[in-house]
Amino acid sequence: MVIGIAGLGRMGAAIGARLIEAGHKLAVWNRSAAKAKALADAGATVAASPQELASKVETVITILTDAAAIDEVYDGSKGLLAGDVKGKLFIDMSTVRPETAVALAAKVRARGAAFAECPVGGTVGPARQGKLIGLLGAEAADAERAKPILNELCRRLEHVGPVGAGATMKLAINLPLMIYWQALGEALALCRPLGIDPVRLMDLFADTSGGANVLKVRGPAIATMLKGGDPGPVTFNIDGGLKDLRSMLAEGKALGVELPLTERTLACFEEASRKGLGPRENSGLSVYWANRKAG
Repeated sequence: MVIGIAGLGRMGAAIGARLIEAGHKLAVWNRSAAKAKALADAGATVAASPQELASKVETVITILTDAAAIDEVYDGSKGLLAGDVKGKLFIDMSTVRPETAVALAAKVRARGAAFAECPVGGTVGPARQGKLIGLLGAEAADAERAKPILNELCRRLEHVGPVGAGATMKLAINLPLMIYWQALGEALALCRPLGIDPVRLMDLFADTSGGANVLKVRGPAIATMLKGGDPGPVTFNIDGGLKDLRSMLAEGKALGVELPLTERTLACFEEASRKGLGPRENSGLSVYWANRKAG
């Protein structure tokens, strides 16, 4: 099968590499062409525009920053929907609000194409290994079309409802994680006077009932950051978490649901971003708060 990917950020690039390894022919497009080089070197065809990309493939995967990027890539003069896309399948894996996914589905279906949303849980490592958690929102027939591809990317694929349900579920699973990074930072701040080695400290937190599962993966990197070291490549940054928190609060407001912990956590993320930490690893929020001086 020939698959196209529009959006080659960290996740899009990892998903592309995974699909090539799985034996698929791949075509790619990205706003900044330099990000396509690694996949091109691995055998992918590089399209000059989203419209050209859609014309070359049977299925298009998009993984884009936000609603504005989705509008530009799909609806632009040379966008994905600018040509004849009848019968093609579009799978959007962006993390956006449900209303964005629903509106996009309507546009795609109006052009005679099928649509599924599948935001994912997991970062670059799981994407590269095909071990993401997929949150599929689609009509039954479209879900069945999408599943063979998504099963190659996900260790667990959950069809959670129609379009919009996947977006809701993605915001929901990210919510406690964002709050946890702030809670961990506050806990580490309490431990500051003890002078315990960060490696030992993170190992202890991970072994307690208050240790989130994510510490098994991110704990060593947090310990490194606490020591002032480089934790390695960024997988999901603080500004990305900030965007998601704002979407969570907007969705809560639309549903008439109060999210007081999310609201306070957003303020903490905003403070870290103002301090210039936005591009750093998301878990770095814990380290910022652990070392933050009051006042």
